[in-house]
Amino acid sequence: MFRNKPFSFILCVLLCAVGIGILILLYWYMKCKATKLEINDNEVILEQGLLSKDRTELNVSGIRTVKISQSFMNRIFGVGTLAIYTAGDTAEVQVSGMPRPEVFRDLVKSSQAEG
Repeated sequence: MFRNKPFSFILCVLLCAVGIGILILLYWYMKCKATKLEINDNEVILEQGLLSKDRTELNVSGIRTVKISQSFMNRIFGVGTLAIYTAGDTAEVQVSGMPRPEVFRDLVKSSQAEG
């Protein structure tokens, strides 16, 4: 959480004295833990949600573009936003705050080369 948005994290820690910072940090933590992105054999799977689940599955062979967006601070801390496009102008899967997104991009490329 700190690496993704360091200034927001510091602000939340400072707000802990008031009490609202704890609630914001708890919500943020639960949101981070409720997102899971994995690559299996020929599929990319994104699961989001704690109580109710939203699951998106993409075939690796259908992936056209993997876009990584990183601000200066994101590059320093090694995190970024990963967007996966299959067809069209909108991303099928978008995950922000992902640690080392280039590793995931390389995994997708190597899976496409094998298939």
